[in-house]
Amino acid sequence: MSSILVRKNKQLWVEQVCLQELAVSFETPFYTYSNDAIKNNFNAYKTALAGQKHLICYAVKANSNIAILQTLVQLGSGFDIVSQGELERVLMAGGDPKKIVFSGVGKSDQEMRRALEIGILCFNIESEAELILLNKISAEMEILAPISVRVNPDIDAKTHPYIATGLKESKFGIDAAEARQIYLRAAKMDNVRIVGIDCHIGSQLTETKPFENALSCLLELIQDLNRNGIMLEHIDVGGGLGVRYRDETPPSVEAYTQKLMELAGARREMLIFEPGRSIVANAGFLVTSVQFVKRNGSKRFAICDAAMNDMLRPSLYGSFLDIQPVCLRQNEPAHFYDIVGPICETGDFLGYERELSIVQGDLLCVCDAGAYGFSMSSNYNSRPRAPELMISGQDVHVVRERETIDDLVRGEHLILKTEK
Repeated sequence: MSSILVRKNKQLWVEQVCLQELAVSFETPFYTYSNDAIKNNFNAYKTALAGQKHLICYAVKANSNIAILQTLVQLGSGFDIVSQGELERVLMAGGDPKKIVFSGVGKSDQEMRRALEIGILCFNIESEAELILLNKISAEMEILAPISVRVNPDIDAKTHPYIATGLKESKFGIDAAEARQIYLRAAKMDNVRIVGIDCHIGSQLTETKPFENALSCLLELIQDLNRNGIMLEHIDVGGGLGVRYRDETPPSVEAYTQKLMELAGARREMLIFEPGRSIVANAGFLVTSVQFVKRNGSKRFAICDAAMNDMLRPSLYGSFLDIQPVCLRQNEPAHFYDIVGPICETGDFLGYERELSIVQGDLLCVCDAGAYGFSMSSNYNSRPRAPELMISGQDVHVVRERETIDDLVRGEHLILKTEK
C-alpha cells in the first residue's frame, strides 16, 4: 500500500481526510491528490541539489492540472512542456517563462511562435528540420531562439519499450554523432542561440547506471563542442526516475542526483532535471465503487465504475497498481478478483487476480495514480471524465469538476436536413 495512505479504524485516509467520507460528498470515480505529498516530493529534489547550480523542470505531461502546477510554481519549479496546451497551462498557473524548456519531436509553427513570443528558457531541438524551421520563424519575428539539442545516446533504459526514449529505434532525439554536426550548423545560423544540451532516455527507470551512461555521453560531446568554440549554459539530464508501484527498488532522489552531480563534477553549466512521475505518482489516488460482483466459471470479477478511460496504464503498459479496499471487511471471505470497468473492451482492467474481501457497493482505492492517470484519460464510450480533488490537511478542493454530457458534445453539431 502507498506510504501516503494511512489506515485508521479500518478506513483509508489521505492527510486528514477519510476517503469513505469523501465518497459520500463526491460520486465515484474521482481522483484525489495529496498537496503535502507533492510538496515533499519536489522538496526532496531541492534538498538533494542544494549547493548545485540547478533548475528543476517538472514534466507537465505527468499530470497537467493547473492546481498542481500552481503548487509547484510556489515552490520555485520550472517546467518541461511538450505542447502549446501545456505551455498555456503553466502560464495560467503563474509559471515563469524563463523556467520553461520545450521538448517534443513535432513542435508546430504556431507552438514555436507562441513560445518565442513569451520568451521561454530553451527549445530542445529533436531534428535538423525542426532547427531549420525555428531559425526561419525566429528570423521573421526578429527574435533570437535559445536552443539545445536533444541527444539520443542509444542507451537501453531497461524499462517498458513504450516509454524507452534513448535507443536508436526511438523517434526521440538526435544520434550523438549527428548531434555534433547539428551544433556546428546551428552555430552558423543567425537567429538561434546555443544555450545547452539535452538528453532524456525514458521513464520509470529503477537504477542509476543508464542515467550515468547518458550523462557520460553528453559530457564527451560537450568536450568536443568546447574545442570547437561552442560553450553551453546548461546540461539537461532529463527525467525518468522511477517509483515503487509493486516490488521495484528505484534509487532515492538523493542517490540519483548525487551520482549525476559527482559525474558532472565542478562544471560551470547549470544542471536541469525534468522529474514528473517521481513528483506526483504516489501523491494521487483513484477511488472507485464496485458496481457488481460477477463470476464466470472459476473467474471472479469486480466490475467498477472506473475504467481504462480513467486509468489507461494497466491496459496500455501492463502496469501494476496496488488496489486497496477503502474500508476493511472482517467477516467477508477473500477471493481473487479481476478488477475491471464497464468499457466494451476485454482489455479494460485496473488489475488482475487481486485478493480482496469485498461486496457490491464497496469502495476501492487505486494507489499511485497521480502520474499518467487523468492526463491520459479519455471519453471513450462517451464517458465523462472523473473530477480531480486536492487534499490539503483537512481541506478538500475541487480542482477539476466532473464532466457532463454537455461537455462531451460541446462543439459538435447535427447535420441540418435540407428540403428537396
